Amino acid sequence: MEDLLNPANIIVLAVIAVGMFFGLRRIVASTRGKSCCSDGSSGKKVKRVVVADTDKSHYPYCDELLIGGMSCDGCAHNVENALNALHGVWATVTFADHTARVRSKHPIGRETLEAVVRGAGYYVMRL
Repeated sequence: MEDLLNPANIIVLAVIAVGMFFGLRRIVASTRGKSCCSDGSSGKKVKRVVVADTDKSHYPYCDELLIGGMSCDGCAHNVENALNALHGVWATVTFADHTARVRSKHPIGRETLEAVVRGAGYYVMRL
């Protein structure tokens, strides 16, 4: 019985309890139609950006990025909004395959795109 009341065991149990609490919180949020980041709890939420020009022929440049750090559709929307905030860019991000298809009206360096993704709280994976 004394081994159970050991301070190290109490700390381990407290860490497990806190982990379970936050894990259950995420599960409950996802079952109520919320995502891990679109409910504002993670701080990753990015302002929604609407692209007015969606004519593919107006975007001669295209790049695909493999995005890391996304855990839900809300994350994909955050990355998409961050990229679409760039002038002359129309990006679509898919959570299912973690890809961002970035169309642009003028050349944009990959470093710039990666910096925007990082600024939104995610990262670009190298192949």
